[in-house]
Amino acid sequence: MRGQWFIDGTWQPLEEEESNLIEQEHLNRFKGQQLQESFDMEVSKPVDGKEAIHSLKLSRNHVDWHSVDEVYLYSDATTSKIARTVTQKLGFSKASSSGTRLHRGYVEEATLEDKPPQTSHIVFVVHGIGQKMDQGRIIKNTAMMRDTARKIEEKYFSNLATHVEFLPVEWRSKLTLDGDTVDSITPDKVRGLRDMLNSSAMDIMYYTSPLYRDELVKGLQQELNRLYTLFCSRNPEFEEKGGKVSIVSHSLGCVITYDIMTGWNPVRLYEQLLQKEEEELEDRWMSYEEQRLLEELYITKQRLREIEERLHGLKASTISKQSVLKFKVENFFCMGSPLAVFLALRGIRPGNSGSQDHILPRTICNRLLNIFHPTDPVAYRLEPLILKHYSNISPVQIHWYNTANPLPYEHMKPSFLNPTKEPTSVTDSESVSTVPSPTTSPVMVRRHYGESITNIGKASILGAASIGKGLGGMLFSRFGRSSTTTPQTLETGKDGAEGDDKKATTVGTPPFPHSSSGFLEPTVELEHRIDFELREGLVESRYWSAVTSHTAYWSSLDIALFLLTFMYKHDQEDTDKANLDTI
Repeated sequence: MRGQWFIDGTWQPLEEEESNLIEQEHLNRFKGQQLQESFDMEVSKPVDGKEAIHSLKLSRNHVDWHSVDEVYLYSDATTSKIARTVTQKLGFSKASSSGTRLHRGYVEEATLEDKPPQTSHIVFVVHGIGQKMDQGRIIKNTAMMRDTARKIEEKYFSNLATHVEFLPVEWRSKLTLDGDTVDSITPDKVRGLRDMLNSSAMDIMYYTSPLYRDELVKGLQQELNRLYTLFCSRNPEFEEKGGKVSIVSHSLGCVITYDIMTGWNPVRLYEQLLQKEEEELEDRWMSYEEQRLLEELYITKQRLREIEERLHGLKASTISKQSVLKFKVENFFCMGSPLAVFLALRGIRPGNSGSQDHILPRTICNRLLNIFHPTDPVAYRLEPLILKHYSNISPVQIHWYNTANPLPYEHMKPSFLNPTKEPTSVTDSESVSTVPSPTTSPVMVRRHYGESITNIGKASILGAASIGKGLGGMLFSRFGRSSTTTPQTLETGKDGAEGDDKKATTVGTPPFPHSSSGFLEPTVELEHRIDFELREGLVESRYWSAVTSHTAYWSSLDIALFLLTFMYKHDQEDTDKANLDTI
């Protein structure tokens, strides 16, 4: 919050609207008058017997000026008025009985060097479902993400003079949609559970409804543009110095953001279906009358298209087409995203090119990155929609935030989830021990287990693991992840603990070029990797993690480091280049 007038003692700022009115009145009345030379930090004694020289009436309060720097705020509530009358009759002054002293300016004086860091990158954080159930949650989640990013900035990017700012985008609460129609048809039994579903899962049904989909899209689009305009008005140098904008979206927010950027509309899909039906009509036998009517229909449609094109041409010549968003998106980070399922159901199928343009053109967004926890039930992979055989290639493992000298993500080579066995000069056991997976840093015995995305109960699980044999050990091995798993199993297998679900993805996959080491041939690689997977905690229960992982991205230090790595990438390269030039 921006503050001009502050409450004495707590030094909390007044509400911006009231503060602006007081500031305007103060300047009109006292502009040009001399203030005291020293800024008195202590509260001066109440001004007994000193009449107010000026007063301002606000909606619920009024302000009295006893001098240019003695300003008091009074509540106009009935109880406050009664208390003020009683205390004044007892001999107390108005200011001492119920007044709150205000200060123009903060308790600490500003210096020329006291400037906020230059913001070179802003990140809009977009929520998914459930905001109606817990309004303001995205503001708290963004605050958590901002706090973790600050810790990472101080540790790894303190040498950079720029700064990344995270801004929450709350788009759901302002929408009307069906009003209270759904609530009125909800039965009363287990009402709490039903209300929770109405406030969360119902958002998905609203988005798939042709009646309400546009309202959701426009709600998010307008809020993004409003926040960008507001930020630029308060930071005019941001656009002048080429500031960049990224978007972090969660859950359903990823789908809505994608549709805004690409302009996808279900009407297009409907037109494609109609065209397909017309092609099928041509293939079947028709009578002479049907053929004649069909020819007339084609001619009429062709004439209609020509008129529409001429009309669009006239509009384009008079009205310059503007982008839906007022800014270019540099990076689009999806967290726990079901976007791949929506795209698959819209008919997107794998192609032959490894370009991101197959699902999101680079002209719209420079880089698409899909972040997910391996046990998140809502998240899906995007890479197999571009190249089908990537369903058998493991996602890139996101580094733990405290990993020493991690391998840069662009240098990681793709590796198979289940490499095809081929005769080689070394035995299987030798190849397992000598060929590490290129997508992960070597898993070593760690003193600190790094950051698990679900930290709840870590101490109790560790305690259960130490019991050894018996009931405790059986439960831990059944429902948890054994801490005695060997580095080779974690590094190469992924078919031990993850065997069943990972093997299922390879069924029906056609053969494709590969080398004996299990690495993908460069000719069929993606231009840039898109799917990035968080590492599971070594003592993390998958059953519990499946419940908590979808909402646990916000406070992850691993994710904060990952986001900043890509957003600071160019700044870091420029700094390194400057250092080399100096040397």
